[in-house]
Amino acid sequence: MSIRTGVVDGVATIEIARPEKKNALTVAMYEAMEQALIAAREDAAVRAVLIAGQPGVFTSGNDIEDFMQRAPGQGSDAMDSPVFRFMRALLDCDKPVVAAVTGAAIGIGTTLLLHCDFVYVSDEARLAMPFVALGLVPEFGSSLLVPQLMGGRRAAEKLLLGDPFTPEQAVECGIANAVLPAGEVLAHARRVAERFNHLPPGAVREAKQLLRAPQQQALRAQIAAEGAIFARRLRSPEATEAFQAFFQKRKPDFSKF
Repeated sequence: MSIRTGVVDGVATIEIARPEKKNALTVAMYEAMEQALIAAREDAAVRAVLIAGQPGVFTSGNDIEDFMQRAPGQGSDAMDSPVFRFMRALLDCDKPVVAAVTGAAIGIGTTLLLHCDFVYVSDEARLAMPFVALGLVPEFGSSLLVPQLMGGRRAAEKLLLGDPFTPEQAVECGIANAVLPAGEVLAHARRVAERFNHLPPGAVREAKQLLRAPQQQALRAQIAAEGAIFARRLRSPEATEAFQAFFQKRKPDFSKF
């Protein structure tokens, strides 16, 4: 299994553990992460959740071959696919979620951070959301949240051009809390998660709910709207060309579109 889970000292850890594939996410991995989040929410012994990758890589995003073989359906079927069920499980997690990010965080590797309560990145981290370059559109509410965080023009650089950004820029715009040396990120993130062992859990859950309540309806609506377009675009000629170019190790040619 490429997702390792466990509970130690009140912290439920979800570790993305597929370094030989740069932690690319498969359908089975999304299902495992969804179930781990649900279990953490239901376990009274769990006070916080820690999401981490491997040294040098958080996740390179979707495993494109696996994703295309089991791509989300269209319409309501899209929102019932494993990736969208994982999204809902992270949105519904009423306990604090801490992310430890080293190396690359690409695509959903960046957008999932928007829904964590604490994010610590290494000085070697590289974040990017190259959806449009693949003939797709932003997902996981990023088309709503990223402009709110960094303004429309800088959001256009990140979401339309797919420009990567540095760990310092992630802190500056509010996606991350702090930049740390790579070897210190995981331990620091765990210490933050363990602090919730000493706080009243009911107050923590209700405070988190209040922090997120003002835009929950708009966020869920935006995720659904993005998901419908994303699922349709997966089957578009532009996405087909982008994915074929990826597998053939060449630059895509969009001149005919």
